[in-house]
Amino acid sequence: MELQELRKRIDSIDDQLLELLSERMTYVKQVGELKRSQQTIIYRPEREKQILDRLDRQNKGLLSRNAIDAIFLEIFAVARNLELPERIAYLGPEGSFTHQAAESRFGGMSEYLVLPTIHSIFESVETERARFGVVPIENNQEGVVGETVDLLREKELHIAAELLLPIHFAFVSQSDSLSQIRRIYSKDIAFRQCSKFLREYFEDQNIELIPVESTSKAAKLAFQEPDSAAICSHIAARLYAVPVLFDNINDSDQNRTRFLIISKNFQNQKSHSDKTTLIANLPNTHRPGVLFDFLKDFYDRGINLTKIESRPLRQGSSFRYWFLVEFEGHYEDVPVKEILDKHGNNLKVLGSYVRIS
Repeated sequence: MELQELRKRIDSIDDQLLELLSERMTYVKQVGELKRSQQTIIYRPEREKQILDRLDRQNKGLLSRNAIDAIFLEIFAVARNLELPERIAYLGPEGSFTHQAAESRFGGMSEYLVLPTIHSIFESVETERARFGVVPIENNQEGVVGETVDLLREKELHIAAELLLPIHFAFVSQSDSLSQIRRIYSKDIAFRQCSKFLREYFEDQNIELIPVESTSKAAKLAFQEPDSAAICSHIAARLYAVPVLFDNINDSDQNRTRFLIISKNFQNQKSHSDKTTLIANLPNTHRPGVLFDFLKDFYDRGINLTKIESRPLRQGSSFRYWFLVEFEGHYEDVPVKEILDKHGNNLKVLGSYVRIS
């Protein structure tokens, strides 16, 4: 088949896709009107997961699961904005990995509020300046984000969803040759996580590694200075239109950051794969066996704990702690309800949501 004929067939399929997408959006609009009349929530992560799982099961073509997710998550984002436009707050600056995480779930057409601190994200959601907030909670190389964990306890907000973002760094520059580069900008953590690449390509060169406050700032400087380069996110490279010379330069291909989507009033319906996060303020933690007895309640009911993180209570002069606890299951599950009833006001459920990690 000739190239021109192949292109004509692709154009024909594109026309059909556009027509089908337009038809889908007419039903989406009707769903939005129905939800508004019933005052129900537009964003339903468990419903989106059901659709993606169904499409993956029936997929017999060349698209991978990741490709299906990328395409349909963008369709979902466009649909949500048609149903009810919602503002999303994320930790800036533009081009950060949190920005990339937010766009991966809410798409490129959503209205975003770029804020400078994690605390400001929580404040914007609490005061309803934003419907959702996207915040990092942990990285599998660097550990937990303490500020996020502490604010989950302090604020009356809920976890609507989690998302997992592979952290891949790109090496970008306007220079045509590596020999022209005199400075490399990035964050300290990025230099550490890309040390093998730097040794392999620049060990014998007199290159200055300059730490800056964000990889977005690094990309901007690499755009402005022709003899410089940056280690940054893909979205930062795209934002400042800096050519990518090398992709995925990070030492480990297992680097992942977990993000939470927070909201003021949000409850997920049960799915077949849920996770619950709660705060445990256990009394008399100085008494031997208090934490053991609490964790044994999960063991006795066959509930799989996935995370427990201790944080200082910051009251008085003694060393006392509260705990962030995560486990598989939904807070409406009978075994979970038994634990919640037993410990009463000592527990605060932050949310049950579709389990990704």
